[in-house]
Amino acid sequence: MIYRSKAPLRIGLAGGGTDVSPYCDIYGGAILNATITLYANATIELINENKIILRSIDRNEEQQFDWNKRLPIDGNLDLLKGIYNRIQKDYGFSQQGFRLSTYVDAPSGSGLGTSSTLVVAIIGAFTEMLRLPLGEYDMAHYAYEIERKDLNFVGGRQDQYAATFGGINFMEFYRDDKVIVNPLTIKQNYLFELENNLLLYYTSTSRESANIIMNQSRNVIEKKSSSIEAMHQLKEQAKQMKEALLKGNLHELGGIFDFGFQQKKKMVEGISNPLIEEIYETAKKAGATGGKISGAGGGGFMIFYCPVNTKYNVIKSLEKFGGRYRRYKFTDHGLTTWTI
Repeated sequence: MIYRSKAPLRIGLAGGGTDVSPYCDIYGGAILNATITLYANATIELINENKIILRSIDRNEEQQFDWNKRLPIDGNLDLLKGIYNRIQKDYGFSQQGFRLSTYVDAPSGSGLGTSSTLVVAIIGAFTEMLRLPLGEYDMAHYAYEIERKDLNFVGGRQDQYAATFGGINFMEFYRDDKVIVNPLTIKQNYLFELENNLLLYYTSTSRESANIIMNQSRNVIEKKSSSIEAMHQLKEQAKQMKEALLKGNLHELGGIFDFGFQQKKKMVEGISNPLIEEIYETAKKAGATGGKISGAGGGGFMIFYCPVNTKYNVIKSLEKFGGRYRRYKFTDHGLTTWTI
């Protein structure tokens, strides 16, 4: 038997960073995001060997173990091993050799929520195989616990919920891991226009988000007023963008993006750098009315709002930086699993 799953990556549209503790625990966070047709994929194949084989195809990594109820967390394929360990601990399953293979459509550290989405996809494959009783909120919270608490990987909460639910969602985050996902019903022509005008640009640089996120959390703990105020403003930005999308006021989006980008840079050092600033200013001179760095910042993907037909001028203007434009579409579905 073969058990498969896929979960969509996401574009963070507004409010990024307000889903990170301790800010959301103290003040409450709000984020607007949208899933796209780039995926994290997972496959479990049952094999006639008493082994567990873990394989990351896109990273060209593989490990093999004799069958065991717990695999070593040692810095190699720890996401895969951590998920297996937790599911084995909570649900247990009989001795059966298998091969777990994964593939992600975007590079690690690119700012599209790759690692958290991969966790959701892997849990999905195990859920399909074991018929685990996990609903959408259960699945997303389970993924969050494994990544953030079991494996101690720092980060926020939005990615797990975006990957599980899919679509365009306004998400609220509160203390005690309380999350409310509000799916937005946006008119199709507004979505087509948003999809047409949003340019997804990969800077061809990746970044380690952990240090940025840890420093962001430290700023809140140390009550750094400028950082906290920037997060307050980003939360308001998420509300502004939600209203603009629902009402079809798309002409406001560039300014809302630009406002958010300026606020995000005040949260913590390292979100932007000279290359990102030059790319951003070049895009604006070519016709973009606003944009942002995706994810924690420091590299990876950037997003630009390009009204009318300015997207093509922006693409051409950015050629000199060596990055590339990535085609995508919005998707209205989250985690999907099946058996063959």
